[in-house]
Amino acid sequence: MDDHDDRAEKFSVFVVDDDPAVRNSLQFALELEGYAVRTFANADQLLGRIDDERPGCLIVDYALPGPNGLELLGALRQRQIAAPAILITSHPNRGLRQLAAQAGVPIVEKPLITDTLTDEIRALCGSHS
Repeated sequence: MDDHDDRAEKFSVFVVDDDPAVRNSLQFALELEGYAVRTFANADQLLGRIDDERPGCLIVDYALPGPNGLELLGALRQRQIAAPAILITSHPNRGLRQLAAQAGVPIVEKPLITDTLTDEIRALCGSHS
């Protein structure tokens, strides 16, 4: 097993997306990379379970029902949960990019066709090991 696989096994990735197809495909792809993956359909599901287990990294859809992805991250920060996070969205306009930058959260655009998301996870998790 190489160093990348060893590092990946140390981190749990929490995926928050209301689309079951996105959740399932991300879970499958990230588990192939060696990450432990937990999925949630909305902010309330995650907020209800976050105190039981802390994520190594968060992948959060911006367009969630209820609190959006940035609002969810704000609520987590208020709970002193500072896990690295990636915001995923189909339509990142300039305003959203500015808000994400102010929050220190990178954006990865959907569709998630390239290795951009896994590269970002490796970068974030590697810097918090």
